[in-house]
Amino acid sequence: MSIIRQLLVLTGVLLLAACTVDGGKLPEMGSDTAVLVEAYTMDVGDQVSVNVWKNPELSVSSPVRPDGKIAVPLVGDVMVAGKTPEELGAELEAALGNYIKEPNVTVVLTGLQGSSYLNRITVTGAVGNNTTLIYHQGMTVLDAVLAAGSVTLYADANRTKLHRRTKKGLDTYTIRLKNILEKGDMRTNVFLQPGDVITVPESPF
Repeated sequence: MSIIRQLLVLTGVLLLAACTVDGGKLPEMGSDTAVLVEAYTMDVGDQVSVNVWKNPELSVSSPVRPDGKIAVPLVGDVMVAGKTPEELGAELEAALGNYIKEPNVTVVLTGLQGSSYLNRITVTGAVGNNTTLIYHQGMTVLDAVLAAGSVTLYADANRTKLHRRTKKGLDTYTIRLKNILEKGDMRTNVFLQPGDVITVPESPF
């Protein structure tokens, strides 16, 4: 194999390794934070905003009532609990289609008060304070770590782990927290999801 080909193969391997962490790709830093909760099933007490494009009179923002429902103009009471925002949006589009032409409905969670586990972010290990935080849309790893008092002097911050439960099981990602804090390298400063656990290990030295 020629030297050039060897270099190309080595480059490809390094690029592949950079894109994967602990067997899985890092969650992407998307611009739309609503995607973070698309798999979250809504619960009693959650604040739900329903926006109907070009029909502001049909839009509504309401907490999910104890019976699991919200009231939507023209449609009436709609069961929300147990559904994802995406599922609710599709259901409302079908229902509103009886009254307006081609409705475009967006459902956004503006406040989470349902399941205590899913609503919170946990930060443990070599941080100022081991803590749990109420999840907010747009929250990043850096936000959570700073809220926990940042890292301690003995933290091995570049070996920080983000643990996330998915439909396929528990995924673990390596977060280069030292690079984030000291170099401003935000490539692993990913958006968080409800229920995420961040662990910052201590240095072995």
